[in-house]
Amino acid sequence: MRRDRSVAGDTARVFGYFPVLKKRLHQQAGTLSGGEQQMLAIGRALMSRPRLLLLDEPSFGLAPILVQEIFRILKVINQEERMGILLVEQNARLALDLVGQVFLLETGQVVASGPPQQIAADESVRRAYLGQ
Repeated sequence: MRRDRSVAGDTARVFGYFPVLKKRLHQQAGTLSGGEQQMLAIGRALMSRPRLLLLDEPSFGLAPILVQEIFRILKVINQEERMGILLVEQNARLALDLVGQVFLLETGQVVASGPPQQIAADESVRRAYLGQ
């Protein structure tokens, strides 16, 4: 556990991103909704002041409205805090809106890479992964 003086500031910053967590401050983590648990996991990671945030399927099992909110916050964190984010995500549309570089994997092999605009413009990628 951190005991330095900046803990209060970091906690306030996390509550700024996820105000619902402040309302649930005294609630056990296991009793939070799935979306709240995902917010808590991200918040806990942010408390360690990482330079790179690693996320594995942050949208998995969540309601679409919560997914949109979490991804909106991740974009803010990435841009305002200049924090790198390594994202593994099945929802290609969401991922393309968040990231600056894409590595498209298929059975463990990189089948495409580049900026999201380039990947999204690729006709074969759009048909196979974006349903267009």
